[in-house]
Amino acid sequence: MLCGGSGSRLWPLSRRDRPKQFQTLTGGKSMLAKTLDRMRAGREADTAIVVIGAAEHEKALLEAVEPHEPSTCQVILEPMPKNTAASVAIAARHALADGDGDPLMLVVPADHEIGPDNLFWETVADGMDAARDGKLVVFGVRPTRPETGYGYIQIERKADQQSPNFLRFVEKPDEAKAATFVADGNYLWNAGIILCRASAIRDAFERLQPAIWKRVGKAYETAAKRGRSTLLPQNVFATIPPISVDHGVLEHFANIAVVEARFQWSDVGSWEALFTLGDPDANGNVVMGDVVSHDCHSSYIRSDGRLVATIGLEGITVVSTADATLVAKTSRVQDVRLIAERLEQQARAELRSPPQIGLEPASPRMRMRCRRWLTDEALPFWGRHGVDHIHGGFHEAVGLDGAPIIKPKRMRTMARQVYSFAVAARRGWYPDAQELVAHGLDFLSSHGRRTDGGWVKLLDPAGVVLDGAGDAYDQACMLLALAHAYRCGFVEARDLADETMAYVDGVLADRQSGGFREDDAGTLPRRANPHMHLLEAFLAWHKATGETCWLERASAIGDLFIRHFFDSETWTVGEYYDAAWRPMPGQQGDWTEPGHHFEWSALLCELAACSDWKDQSRAAYKIYCSALASGTNRLTGLAFGAVSRNGKALDRISRSWPQAEAVKAAIALDQADELQLAREVEERMERIFRTHLSPAKSGLWLDRIAEDGTPVATEVPASILYHLVTAFNRYLEYRSTAADTNRPASA
Repeated sequence: MLCGGSGSRLWPLSRRDRPKQFQTLTGGKSMLAKTLDRMRAGREADTAIVVIGAAEHEKALLEAVEPHEPSTCQVILEPMPKNTAASVAIAARHALADGDGDPLMLVVPADHEIGPDNLFWETVADGMDAARDGKLVVFGVRPTRPETGYGYIQIERKADQQSPNFLRFVEKPDEAKAATFVADGNYLWNAGIILCRASAIRDAFERLQPAIWKRVGKAYETAAKRGRSTLLPQNVFATIPPISVDHGVLEHFANIAVVEARFQWSDVGSWEALFTLGDPDANGNVVMGDVVSHDCHSSYIRSDGRLVATIGLEGITVVSTADATLVAKTSRVQDVRLIAERLEQQARAELRSPPQIGLEPASPRMRMRCRRWLTDEALPFWGRHGVDHIHGGFHEAVGLDGAPIIKPKRMRTMARQVYSFAVAARRGWYPDAQELVAHGLDFLSSHGRRTDGGWVKLLDPAGVVLDGAGDAYDQACMLLALAHAYRCGFVEARDLADETMAYVDGVLADRQSGGFREDDAGTLPRRANPHMHLLEAFLAWHKATGETCWLERASAIGDLFIRHFFDSETWTVGEYYDAAWRPMPGQQGDWTEPGHHFEWSALLCELAACSDWKDQSRAAYKIYCSALASGTNRLTGLAFGAVSRNGKALDRISRSWPQAEAVKAAIALDQADELQLAREVEERMERIFRTHLSPAKSGLWLDRIAEDGTPVATEVPASILYHLVTAFNRYLEYRSTAADTNRPASA
């Protein structure tokens, strides 16, 4: 059973995260559930059913097959779409590997409307003999109208034959040609169903598409099994050519038989198809949901949420969900794919995620789990084992077993540990937090100060300076740590911050091109990232003091972002620039990091809330959507390390910190009313625990995850605590606000 596809022609109801096969389109159950029931109807109880679908839909697939016996209903997960040839080859590989000799295979799409079941199986029976003889049997449906959205099968009818002869497949025609096909009577709609021996389709692939057969075989043999799911490896599957089984095999295969269907059939591929399947009222309208209409005729009007009122429509399709509405001439609804392409180019969330309606308020379970991890696991561990009790400061990393790793100490890591314990002290999460803030500030002041008021870059394990450069990134981290130390009672942090800011303004500020230099030596390339962390620090000091000078500094970074860092065409944020803020040539200029998109998004929302500058809020929305659309591993749901501006993965490792930053961004956009992301916030929190925290030793994390979901971490970087504390603190505040105001999770 083929369960792929995005169902974009049924937007806005069908979304990439939940396409049409998982939707209830014609009443009752979902399309997939109906197909599973049909496969069981009239068949032997031990007949094997294999559902082949996308790995990103694993949860929905398992929910659909759950009522069926695991021994006879399995799921095979494709890590990326490769069209139907790969899926059919996978099915054949599975059938031949099952140990039952050379079984008959029935390949059916999971998202077609077919009925009744008895006529379906009688039609299948009509093709059994031909299939047993080694033919590839295809099924055609007598057309009832000139349909331009279907492929056709040309046949030859002979009086002395029960079944027609197969002549050829015909591509989707234009309207005039489709009308001639219907009038001719020797053309059938191609139902996309195949019946054959597993060996017959194998032989066809080996002759016509040997590369697909070979690579599918390698993928199947190295697949990972988990419960009733089989996950095909991404690295092998990526090498398979994307082609349909029609174009790749059937159109070039001579030994084909055709059976004319006795059953009713629709591929439910458009709103026009749903209109023809509906039960029209006296005016010829098909109406679903909360709809009030007046003087409307021959129209499809559907509401999946709020009230839809229509007046004077004729031949119009209206589909309304909680977050999007489609209005089109019914004769033009095939062109909704053009809208989907536009939404894809803009990385619009409305193409990807289902609207979030009718959700219950968030469960307190995740809030308790989050707080408990901080107070009972992470902070006690790092408060005891992450502190260098011999030389001072904090360890840069620990092993997966929790043992300290002795290595040079980066100034940014020391600062971030001070920040983390300062937040913990202010929130009352850890009784020793205040003392650890003092410990960190004392070590930094004693070992990390430059004579000009800045901070050095790197110390050896004993605290001796290894790199005395005044790096902008490190100054930003120190300013952030000092702001939070100041908020939890360390008044001396203000003087240190003023001296640091004097260094940043006096030494690092670029009066000609704007922004700040990388360091006191003017190292190239310049980066957007230190400016992002300076924005974070400036906003923190504005919150700590209420002083407008800090907001002015933050706003200047926001201006720089709009002028230089944000690409309004691709909705991406560049990382590397020359001295005049031009993107570096080659891959450096093409390099973008989804994790930084999320960080920028949250900070821009915060800046917009302080300054009421809507351009930044809209940019925050755009770069968040871009990171989701192009920067996310569809198999794991985790952000990649880096992607090009057009979405090609450049660093396929998924680290823990971008996932934490995604939580912050989703919360910020939800609170800014840019997107309804409450459900996504919860899903991202669950994913952090499931992937990075729960498999690790208490209080630690698995920082690096390979493309196929395998952990590849060798150590636990201490700097990640800052990202987790920031995200979890934001989450706890967010959920506390929701609980206090009875704010539903979808609000």
